[in-house]
Amino acid sequence: MTKLIRPTRRAVLAGSTAFAASLAMPSLSRAASRPVFTHGVQSGDVDTQSGMIWTRTDRPARVQVEISTTESFANARQLAPMNALPNHDLAVKRLVEGLPSDQDIFYRFTAADLSDINATSEPIIGQFRTAPTARRDLRFAWSGDTAGQGWGIDDEGMRTYATMAKHRPDFFLHSGDTIYADGPLEDEVQLDDGTMWKNTTIIDEKRKVAETLDEYRGQWKYNLMDDHVREMNAHVPTFMQWDDHEVVNNWSSSRSLMEDDRYSEKSIHVLAARASQAFHEMTPLRITPAEPGRVYRKINYGPMLDVFFLDLRSYRGPNSENMQTEMSQATDILGAEQMAWLKRELTNSAATWKVIACDMPIGLVVGGGAEAVANGDNGAAKGREQEIAGLLRFIKTAQVDNVVWFTADVHYTAAHYYNPDKAQFQDFDPFWEFVSGPLHAGTFGPNELDGTFGPELKYVKAPEEGQVNLPPSAGLQFFGLVDIDAKTQQMKVRLMDRADTELYSVTLDPKGAAI
Repeated sequence: MTKLIRPTRRAVLAGSTAFAASLAMPSLSRAASRPVFTHGVQSGDVDTQSGMIWTRTDRPARVQVEISTTESFANARQLAPMNALPNHDLAVKRLVEGLPSDQDIFYRFTAADLSDINATSEPIIGQFRTAPTARRDLRFAWSGDTAGQGWGIDDEGMRTYATMAKHRPDFFLHSGDTIYADGPLEDEVQLDDGTMWKNTTIIDEKRKVAETLDEYRGQWKYNLMDDHVREMNAHVPTFMQWDDHEVVNNWSSSRSLMEDDRYSEKSIHVLAARASQAFHEMTPLRITPAEPGRVYRKINYGPMLDVFFLDLRSYRGPNSENMQTEMSQATDILGAEQMAWLKRELTNSAATWKVIACDMPIGLVVGGGAEAVANGDNGAAKGREQEIAGLLRFIKTAQVDNVVWFTADVHYTAAHYYNPDKAQFQDFDPFWEFVSGPLHAGTFGPNELDGTFGPELKYVKAPEEGQVNLPPSAGLQFFGLVDIDAKTQQMKVRLMDRADTELYSVTLDPKGAAI
């Protein structure tokens, strides 16, 4: 039978080998005498020489870690053990370094009960592939929005994850709204056609909005109860970023909860701090020592690809009408330090393609113009548009070629081409922005396009007029696939749906790339 490891990059997940069995999810119930891994394994932020790995136990435990380049774990390298302790909700993660490039890496966790060190768990195994140092074909997937608007785990589970996994991407870019901490679930939801949606899996933390640290942690544990999510996590690294629903809808420093009776904790700053801790505990995100809670970062994925992850939440000014004509901290969405970092890293990048992973779109009007970049007036750059205008001007002036934006947030899929000839602000080079999602949430849209940066709508798929919050069972769940050809260095972008239908495709030629 076909093994779960890939003999070629595009091999399909299949088979029931011993390796597959070792990746199966252990029971979520606490074993009487042996530790149990409760929520599978995860990897993330993989580059040419390193990668993050993650797991969680059911009790305080010493977690042994082994690394190998073969599934048999012959000549495995044993790393220093980690302690899974209650102060981090029994979750552990670490950066594995010194790895060979372009190599399948297998990692194995075994847990020993700290109260009875001789009581050890069954092992659990995951894998990822390191990035190449020479050109080879690359593939990644992206999307956003998991378990939102009341749509939780039903009998089919979060099936879009299984559809993505069949394509065997080198990594998955989760563009934000990775959880819905402000979206409680009910057991059943009546659909417009008279049928019933049943959330067959619910935990207590998902029956109310998250306020405590444990409730925020529970949002992550809920998503990891889905079979499709855990199966993909075991084979495909996930590169995480966040948006608003990891904390509360449309949060900024000015967000008021005084009129929201669902919340007893009214401080957005307290909620954001708890949400941030849970986000970093429960994901395989790299740790930045100088700023431990930092989300923005760059991952070099070989000579053809750098990925720049932005954070449009942590450093923004207060949400407002977004119509200011002068720049100040009130018009920030990236903030001065992140913007300086981005300009510096873009300038220094030697990769053919510079992918900007942005948690919100540039030209779509969100929240009446108060939530994202675009303010909806179709005029000269104002409000937050001024900061983005400065970035686009810099990219042109510094001659940073082959910049492509990928995003989610709006719960439908689209392709936008930003054309300075049709823009109010024109001092930039043309570029593409691709939108995808939701992965497993309500479908909405489409949103209005703002003309400040001249976006041309090349493709859109969204609900018909008057339809809002369509459930996953309606089929309008979306993700994208990106292939970079080693020989031509062309980038092919495809917009896909949950049924694995290719909706739209475009191939981009690299400027100035050696063939």
